[in-house]
Amino acid sequence: MILYRQELGDVSRDARRAQGRTPRQVSSDARVSLGYLSEIERGQKEASSESLVSVTDALGLPLSFVLREVSDRIAVAERVTIPDTVPEGLADGTAPLVGAS
Repeated sequence: MILYRQELGDVSRDARRAQGRTPRQVSSDARVSLGYLSEIERGQKEASSESLVSVTDALGLPLSFVLREVSDRIAVAERVTIPDTVPEGLADGTAPLVGAS
């Protein structure tokens, strides 16, 4: 089963490691407890939107970048392709989301 929290944890941990930073450094900069950050990175805790923004800010990454990376990883696991552009009509609200009625 694909879990959003697991993918989010993997992305945030990968970004932190790529920066050569410790969990303690990021948790301090994000003003979240070290234990909470560790649970997020291990996919054991659902990060609140406020905490997620704090962590992405501490990593110096836009929230949209992190969420896009999570989405891309989930798409690979689901074996689907996500277009790089917004389909015509969706951006201006004239077309419904897939499955919306």
